[in-house]
Amino acid sequence: MTRKTTGISALIIVLLLLAGTLVFSAGGPVKEPAVAGAFYPADRRVLSGMVENFMAKAVTAPVEGRLVALIAPHAGYDYSGQVAAYAYKHLNERPIDTIILIGPSHYDTFVGASVYAKGGMKTPLGTVRIDEKIAAELINEKAGVTFYPGAFEKEHSLEVQLPFLQTALRDFTIVPILIGQPTRESFEQLSNSLTAVLKKHRNAIIVASTDLSHYHDYKTAQSMDNTVTDAVVRMSMEDLQQLLSSGKGEMCGGNAVLLAMMVARQTGATHGVLYRYANSGDVTNDRTRVVGYAAMGLYNGPLSGAERAELLALAKRTIDVYVRTGKAPDYTPANPRLRENGSTFVTINRRHMLRGCIGNLQATVPLYRSVISNAVSACSRDPRFPAMNKDELSDMEVEVTVLSPMELLQDVKDIRIGTHGLFMVKGRNSGVLLPQVASEYKWDVPTFLEQLSLKAGLPGDAWKDAQLYSFTADIIK
Repeated sequence: MTRKTTGISALIIVLLLLAGTLVFSAGGPVKEPAVAGAFYPADRRVLSGMVENFMAKAVTAPVEGRLVALIAPHAGYDYSGQVAAYAYKHLNERPIDTIILIGPSHYDTFVGASVYAKGGMKTPLGTVRIDEKIAAELINEKAGVTFYPGAFEKEHSLEVQLPFLQTALRDFTIVPILIGQPTRESFEQLSNSLTAVLKKHRNAIIVASTDLSHYHDYKTAQSMDNTVTDAVVRMSMEDLQQLLSSGKGEMCGGNAVLLAMMVARQTGATHGVLYRYANSGDVTNDRTRVVGYAAMGLYNGPLSGAERAELLALAKRTIDVYVRTGKAPDYTPANPRLRENGSTFVTINRRHMLRGCIGNLQATVPLYRSVISNAVSACSRDPRFPAMNKDELSDMEVEVTVLSPMELLQDVKDIRIGTHGLFMVKGRNSGVLLPQVASEYKWDVPTFLEQLSLKAGLPGDAWKDAQLYSFTADIIK
């Protein structure tokens, strides 16, 4: 990691101890609070009462599915504390015991990321222990992910989250991560390592710390912030990156949120939920220069029965309209879940025989648009079949398959017939088979892999030195 200081020498440690920012105990260093009395009250009783009051006012409805990540603001409590409470209120619903805290470095410039790896962090409400085992798993000097305590000395983006966590949870540990100037290597190291952590520890979640737009007028801030939160809800990292790089959207913790979204996507998260949005103008009534705040959650959850029915009806209607008119229907769903990015396949059968099947593997467009596009292609552009005609519409059978995110397959022993679909890449060749194909043909795993290789236009044993990805699917008939 390249940074202003090249290491923590004995002299610097002495200076930190004298400054009172770092206290060593038998369990390792305990970082003293840096912004108590500034961003939040330094008095234990006053702080506890303030946070509890925020939490009591945050009225939320339970959200179905696994909570993978929270996004919360990090301004002074007088400005953003009530919004933050809407995020932390959702911890009451779940047995969470490990928090991966990710935030931006405001005060220190360094390349890569810093993981606070030992000891604990203190607030007026007590000391929170570091999960040293998980922290050690994340550190990789070559990738620029190191233990650099100096980055945390004055930083508030993670510290202000702790009193909320201490109020919402009873017994938990944290892994604090500050993002400096991220490199591809540091981003990949953290995303892959954190994905492994969340897959192994079902009671662990990420908390990404960020504020939104800064110092615009009220209406401009709302407009900018709405586009940003919409991209997060749709789990569209691509759109969020474009908004932030173009300046059309703002997040001081943008890299922290992008990392959280990448890990959430790789862990199987399907959608985001906006719990609460406000800006400083709602508190101060000064609407000339405001800062935006959002509380959000990223979830891995199933489609409801009504959502499944709407997608299937959309596929059928699209095929019917396109075959009759040559145009796709103009349609935008009211349900925000169907506007979130997703990947689908649309399959058409006639008299129990395949008539067309086209899909996309990456979740780069909204779910409903994926269904419309693939329905059009399945009825008119599948190279194995001629375009459908009107006479075939009366007895067609349509199936929509909604895919989970792809996961790199570590061992073919993990493949479960009927549950997993497979995607294979070798050189310029690739092939995909949906989970239901192996079930319908009653293949075992070796046959599934052989047929996947043949589908990719390769010999039957080509899978042995190819990249293999697995996915699950929600099959809607």
